[in-house]
Amino acid sequence: MQVSPKLLTKHLNDVDETYREHFFHAAWYFVMLSTAAICALVHSVLPFLFENTASRIIYALHAKMEARQLFDA
Repeated sequence: MQVSPKLLTKHLNDVDETYREHFFHAAWYFVMLSTAAICALVHSVLPFLFENTASRIIYALHAKMEARQLFDA
């Protein structure tokens, strides 16, 4: 099965990014989500640590996505 070149670039065009820009944005989201997950895991074992950290990270990510208008209205 052959992959269409248009399929490879459609999303990049939709978000108006180059491949490199998209890579760094996606990698940043990965790092932030991983950080939130680790904080939540530590919090599950030691509830006095990272009480609001994971939630604040998720809210910040959501705000960034909304600012970039990544959601359909």
